[in-house]
Amino acid sequence: MSRQQQVVVITGASSGNGRATAHAFARRGARLALAARRKAELEETVRECAALGGEAIAVVTDAGDAAAIAALAETTLHRFGRIDIWVNCAAVLQFGRVEDTPAAVIEKVIRTNLLGYFYGTQEAIRQFRAQGRGNLINVSSVLGITAQPFAAAYVASKFGIRGLSDSVRLEVSKEPHIHVCTVLPFAIDTPVYQRAANYLGRKMQPVYPRYRPETVADAVLSAADHPRREVYAGRIGGLVRMAKALAPGLSQQFTGAAVRLLEVRNEPERTSAGNVFEPISDEWKVDGGWKAQKNQSIRSAAPLLVLGAVAGLVAVSALTFRKPRGSKRS
Repeated sequence: MSRQQQVVVITGASSGNGRATAHAFARRGARLALAARRKAELEETVRECAALGGEAIAVVTDAGDAAAIAALAETTLHRFGRIDIWVNCAAVLQFGRVEDTPAAVIEKVIRTNLLGYFYGTQEAIRQFRAQGRGNLINVSSVLGITAQPFAAAYVASKFGIRGLSDSVRLEVSKEPHIHVCTVLPFAIDTPVYQRAANYLGRKMQPVYPRYRPETVADAVLSAADHPRREVYAGRIGGLVRMAKALAPGLSQQFTGAAVRLLEVRNEPERTSAGNVFEPISDEWKVDGGWKAQKNQSIRSAAPLLVLGAVAGLVAVSALTFRKPRGSKRS
């Protein structure tokens, strides 16, 4: 099937990674069903996709609502007749110590980020089995590999997405033309940080290095063209996974220190549920303006810190697992 004929469903398509992914598929001439909670922003994305050469429809959808996701699938099939690729990308973010984060916020984050992916997965796999082919792409995070402090619900959802993908991949293992792929972004310059629920009392920002949302879109397209188990969006992600595998305790301590140094700002922030329960309309479309902010000293040092930490972890692991001198083969 040519790329121009592909029918693609994308959740979370009104901004950030989802909107960038919609643009990327539109440039190929794909037919798109774009889902998000914000009607005006979603319709704006539809117009952008049409200008880029694609055909798109807007389907206002709360990803955490099973009935809404079912309606999204039905609307797509009614308009385009099939679904070739389903991209689960909708997400909300919370910051705060675990004991300070309201239960209702935790539940909504899990419902949107994890249950929403379950609902999308159900609809996609059901249709793929009927068609005999299809590609499910779940956008998780490097935080599905290594945790960070002050975002426990978000991290739990990202770990859960990887588990969901792995489990469903086994269920369809006898179906050679049905694929389940997971995309793992590193820190991405999106508006999710401005809209996050905040119970920490401090302003937050993405850590360095910050990748553009188009990096995630490129990873999704790569998974669409060449389906495989997992795809990183941002090269640092692979290093994070290596560090976690070789020295989990040390890598976790480094992640915690990096978050406190680079993500938690010194400026106070008021307590807010952000866009967890209700969408927020603002000026941000694809990126969140974070890459444009000037903090050259941290920006320059951060990649070196990450690479240095990984190198140190590799060295420690090599020393740990190296055979003692004089040992003989059995």
